[in-house]
Amino acid sequence: MVARADAATATRQRIAATAWAHFAARPYDEVRLADIASDAAVSVQTVHSAFGQKDELFVAAWRWMTRTDRRATAPIGDVKNAVRLLYDSYESGGDAVLRLLAQEDRIPAVRQMTDAGRAYQREWVARTFAPHLAEVSGAARERRHVALIVATDLYTWKLLRRDMGLPRATAQRIVIEMIATTKGAP
Repeated sequence: MVARADAATATRQRIAATAWAHFAARPYDEVRLADIASDAAVSVQTVHSAFGQKDELFVAAWRWMTRTDRRATAPIGDVKNAVRLLYDSYESGGDAVLRLLAQEDRIPAVRQMTDAGRAYQREWVARTFAPHLAEVSGAARERRHVALIVATDLYTWKLLRRDMGLPRATAQRIVIEMIATTKGAP
């Protein structure tokens, strides 16, 4: 029984990982369950049995991907390591998330996950940069929180790395400097 349960868990993990690879590489509408099943070495029926419909598989694949994100391990107040971990995440999955963001207005499952991602980012910033936020209160605290969210946002990474073509180390240094300047703001 234990071996069967372990095998089923491993199969679900393999399907979720394979599904994320497909959703990360192509627009949602172009992802076919048959391709995912083939690449995961299972039948389409197995995919349906394990996850249900395509939107449920997408949500499971997104959750699988976010479990591998190490941002949550950033020590509180350690700006340099937080930005390094953040950029590890963006470098490995940022382009895929940008593609999904472009589809969120027409696909409810994508919107559900991008909204969850925004909430996670807000909470991550509040936890990781708590010492920066503790220095102020009220409206000033909220402005600083928003400034930190903007500094660490995926679109900031895109602007620095993709649009401006800056090396990763330079982009990270700019973000660290942006974070440092929030401490001087009222």
